[in-house]
Amino acid sequence: MRARLRFVQTVSGAIGAAIVLFVLTVAIFGRYLAPHDPTQPIGLPLSGSSGKTLLGTDILGRDVVSRLLYGGRSLIALALAATLLAYVIGLAIGLVAGYTRSKLDPLLMRTVDVMFAFPPLLFVLVLMTGAGTGVVPLILGVAAIQAPAISRIVRTATLEVSVRGYVEAAIARGERAGAVVVREVLPNIMAPVLVDFGLRFTYSILIIASVNFLGLGLQPPSSDWALMISQNRDYISLAPWAVLAPAAMIALLTIGINLTGDAIARSLGRSYVPRTTRSVAA
Repeated sequence: MRARLRFVQTVSGAIGAAIVLFVLTVAIFGRYLAPHDPTQPIGLPLSGSSGKTLLGTDILGRDVVSRLLYGGRSLIALALAATLLAYVIGLAIGLVAGYTRSKLDPLLMRTVDVMFAFPPLLFVLVLMTGAGTGVVPLILGVAAIQAPAISRIVRTATLEVSVRGYVEAAIARGERAGAVVVREVLPNIMAPVLVDFGLRFTYSILIIASVNFLGLGLQPPSSDWALMISQNRDYISLAPWAVLAPAAMIALLTIGINLTGDAIARSLGRSYVPRTTRSVAA
């Protein structure tokens, strides 16, 4: 456990973890601190800071602070759901391709190569245009463009681990392929998977924010940081905080995740040793 938490002892790891914790706290608990209903106008549109509205109002007269406190939960939840789904797909493809080393391997990898041919944002936009706006198409689209890269990482790690002694010993004992993958292979490829997770999560946030910004994801009057930027960008000179505040939160989240991910990668690089199971002793 100490080795796994060593990343917070570095400057970049501590700063990154603090930033991520701050943004997550705002996203999760901000709704309970919001002074106003984020969907209801409370004053004149594009008004400045006052005692009632700390950061002013947006284009429709809604409180910027309240929308800011509400707006992060949807973005983070959608990005997390899309990233987890991408890992479910990528892990399944990568483990099957890397462990079996049969005809399925080139078949699955060529299919993955086809997915790399599509520009990620364009693929999501085309999917959203055809399937319609909504949460489900957005999550599926982002997961689909993330899964190919994940499957390649998992396949490479699986190929390396599957020739280790403890895996061969488990196979020699007659354990089923599924049991070998779950007990011996999967735990020992988690280091590169965990390191990669931060990058994929950040990428999901940026893609989802871009889609929401273009108006094909969440729809008004939803409180979302990207929607706030999209709706108020033409009036940034009149109500700068309606654009700058949500943009700063998105930037902080991505920077914090990247700093934390880099710190974890360095920590695992120094301390991670593949798990030696009872297979070796056998």
